[in-house]
Amino acid sequence: MPQPECPQKAPCKVDVEEGKTYYWCTCGKSAKQPFCDGTHRGSGFKSLSWTAQKSKTVYLCGCKATKKAPFCDGTHSRL
Repeated sequence: MPQPECPQKAPCKVDVEEGKTYYWCTCGKSAKQPFCDGTHRGSGFKSLSWTAQKSKTVYLCGCKATKKAPFCDGTHSRL
């Protein structure tokens, strides 16, 4: 599998709504970071869908190297 691009070495602060499904970009090429815009098509990547359990602020991974996708785990500080 190809390696994702690293659009930013910092988390993306996002307000999410309870019950809403979000599609996190896994390839790093989306112009709508941290969310998927379909740019991955034909690349071997696919978006990661997840549903917010509560309305709150979350920090989504911006470097695409997290082990807790789609959430930031601090991996960007070691890149």
